[in-house]
Amino acid sequence: MRILVTGGAGFIGSALVRHLVQDSGHDVLNYDKLTYAGVLSSLEPVAASNRYRFVQGDICDADAVRRAFEDFRPQIVAHLAAESHVDRSIDGPGAFVQTNLVGTFTMLQEALRHWRGLEGEEAANFRFHHISTDEVFGSLGEDGFFTEETPYDPRSPYSASKAGSDHLVRAWGHTYGLPVLVTNCSNNYGPYHFPEKLIPLIIIRALNGEPLPVYGDGSNVRDWLFVEDHARALRRVFEAGKPGETYNVGGNSERKNIEVVRTICATLDRLQPRADGKAYADQITFVADRPGHDHRYAIDASKIRTELGWSPEQTFEKGIEATVRWYLDNRGWWQDILDRRYATERLGLQAA
Repeated sequence: MRILVTGGAGFIGSALVRHLVQDSGHDVLNYDKLTYAGVLSSLEPVAASNRYRFVQGDICDADAVRRAFEDFRPQIVAHLAAESHVDRSIDGPGAFVQTNLVGTFTMLQEALRHWRGLEGEEAANFRFHHISTDEVFGSLGEDGFFTEETPYDPRSPYSASKAGSDHLVRAWGHTYGLPVLVTNCSNNYGPYHFPEKLIPLIIIRALNGEPLPVYGDGSNVRDWLFVEDHARALRRVFEAGKPGETYNVGGNSERKNIEVVRTICATLDRLQPRADGKAYADQITFVADRPGHDHRYAIDASKIRTELGWSPEQTFEKGIEATVRWYLDNRGWWQDILDRRYATERLGLQAA
């Protein structure tokens, strides 16, 4: 099939593109604006393939999106392009409203135009797959899990903008009949992760001998999903999922933030000990908590497991080791990002 991936130079998007080019027979168009988090070097493993092509474009630009549809004629749209960092949404919510809401609206309008021009099996088999987050559900207490029926309760500008985009996608399905799919995933980690997110940030700062910032007391809990497991799930959903359905994707790996940081430190102690013989955990520093920090996220992924046969393959411990090894072996990839556009500074403490 011909698959249009928006945001294919981002973290999850590039993992999906690599998976599709390397492990399927699908043709892929990567449509990405290349904002600060779009890293084309993440696509180097597949860039030479004749089943991969790249177009630089903004999902808010209806004319550019329309040209991509007309030139590539996709059978699947995997819509990942989004502003995604909670801390950045606290500092500058406007970009999140523009990209995540207006951009999704634009994609839906152009997908609808394209779909209405299809006939027969082509129209019946078309899918618009919107990839979202578990953060739209708000915050859990000590018990329970997010399911596909959990009411929305977003708490940050980021999660509110993603919740709005989810509602738009479902509305285009109900009102116009567009064959839509929605997935809500837990926190991803793995190779090629932009350094502003917790796991790569801790790895890089540890290697550079810098303080390792942990928000609050580190007790906030996240369910961690290895990004390559997520890519497999996305493919399974758009190949076999039922239009109109939502599927939660989780890693079955709940950990407190402080546990995540200590696991990274212990892994680095084994793989690349500090020159002074001290433990990397000595660099841990507790800092002011994120404003409105959600306490706990946890995904019930039983629906995608029972209906589509997907489950995560990577355990958290093995996934963290693989991730740490990747960052040790690919310093050039992340050092270039640090040199040109991001200095691992603290974000998310500014008023709107």
